[in-house]
Amino acid sequence: MATSSSVESCTVETSDGVKLHTRVFKPREEEEMKDNMVIVLVHPYSVLGGCQGLLRGIAVGLAEKGYRAVTFDMRGVGRSTGKASLTGSSEIVDVVSVCKWVADNLSTYRILLVGSSAGAPISGSAVDQIEPVVGYVSLGYPFGFTASILFGRHHKAILKSPKPKLFVMGTKDGFTSVKQLENKLKSAAGRVEIHLMEGVGHFQMEGPAYDSAMVDLILEFIASL
Repeated sequence: MATSSSVESCTVETSDGVKLHTRVFKPREEEEMKDNMVIVLVHPYSVLGGCQGLLRGIAVGLAEKGYRAVTFDMRGVGRSTGKASLTGSSEIVDVVSVCKWVADNLSTYRILLVGSSAGAPISGSAVDQIEPVVGYVSLGYPFGFTASILFGRHHKAILKSPKPKLFVMGTKDGFTSVKQLENKLKSAAGRVEIHLMEGVGHFQMEGPAYDSAMVDLILEFIASL
């Protein structure tokens, strides 16, 4: 049975002095917590209006299933200080800093990193920089040619990471074709899974209608770790 959740706001300071507005979603009762895994969610492209609010539905869904979930606004978004970068390079520091804060303050040694859209390449670059991260989930990684002009520099880090990876994508994703995804992942190290959402577009999958499906896929992946 689903449980209710509670949310707390806090500020995380990065290693380069940026202050990030962060939210922690928790099961309402401490005893409802499944295990000490914390899921850190990284939002879509800041430059196109990406913010932590887009991941609220998934975070609430995870908390209702007994997991703690963390969302945050990357630099230059909402109440976070600093300035967004065009290629998501500065934002890697944001992801690393939030994960370190989670490890220090939420008494966990297991973090699952989940990136949505442009948040996928950014979080992918951070995976091997954070020891407590035990797995990675990408929701709509923009591997396509045009998107690679901006995010291509991030590809290598996640492809060579030995940590378990799940790539979720709609078959009608406008940024990446199924063939492009499969070709990219041929060279990936470690355990790699692909889950395709039949007939679903990139922004459609980001919408609230697919939040519960994303929660279920994340939970299945956690169970396999």
